[in-house]
Amino acid sequence: MSDPTYTPPQVWKWNPGNGGRFANINRPIAGPTHDKELPVGEHPFQLYSLATPNGVKATIMLEELLEKGIKDAEYDAWLIQIMEGDQFSSGFVDVNPNSKIPALLDRSESPAVRVFESGSILFYLAEKFGEFLPTGRAQRSETMNWLFWQMASAPILGGGFGHFYAYAPEKYEYPIDRYTMEVKRQLDVLDRQLAKNEYIAGDEYTIADMAIWPWYGALVKNMVYEAAEFLEAHTYTNVVRWTNELAQRPAVKRGRMVNKAWGELSSQLHERHDASDFELRTQDKLGGGE
Repeated sequence: MSDPTYTPPQVWKWNPGNGGRFANINRPIAGPTHDKELPVGEHPFQLYSLATPNGVKATIMLEELLEKGIKDAEYDAWLIQIMEGDQFSSGFVDVNPNSKIPALLDRSESPAVRVFESGSILFYLAEKFGEFLPTGRAQRSETMNWLFWQMASAPILGGGFGHFYAYAPEKYEYPIDRYTMEVKRQLDVLDRQLAKNEYIAGDEYTIADMAIWPWYGALVKNMVYEAAEFLEAHTYTNVVRWTNELAQRPAVKRGRMVNKAWGELSSQLHERHDASDFELRTQDKLGGGE
């Protein structure tokens, strides 16, 4: 139930201790909180990220390009610990003034090009290398339709359903019901599309799949919010089929590991600077730990 005693004030005031899992890093202003330069490696692309669903989009794309033998897509991936506020450093804000991961710096261009927002990173890399984005007008438009669909849907799934179902300090019926209804509608949209197509935008694997899979694939496999049973995710059989198929791609397996700092040690790669890092996951590479 909603709180019947709450009336919104005439002017909202920020309460830093307003509860919730992310209360310590949420604030109503932008800009850096401290001075710190970002590290820079030797490769053309410098990625500053964390293996959240949005971060995974970028690492899957880069690994898919490398899987195709495109050496110019080599990259250094640096871990950004968002719960510690790394995204508010002066160096990170220079790359992404919105202080959200992932953020990419393309140093193969002069001057270097900054790219932020996960959908923009996917599109930038697809255009730069001519991969995973069809050239025909109709199929390219269909791919972009679904890329933008995911970017527009993410606030419903993450900021809406995920927040009120999993992270909010109090559980209220109205917001959970409202966002659950919309997430189930989105899953039905995907399920109907995948009933007619092998991949999201048709018979070709594209950046639309890379954008949608880390969110909705993780949702139906119970890897975000522990909500699969609540949502009856198994009933979306076409989404489950597509999710399982993409999970077997070598580049997807690698991309999920990069900048991951939780779970089984064998699934983590805090930083990625070379393909051999996937085979040489030692405590030193992981940055310590038990």
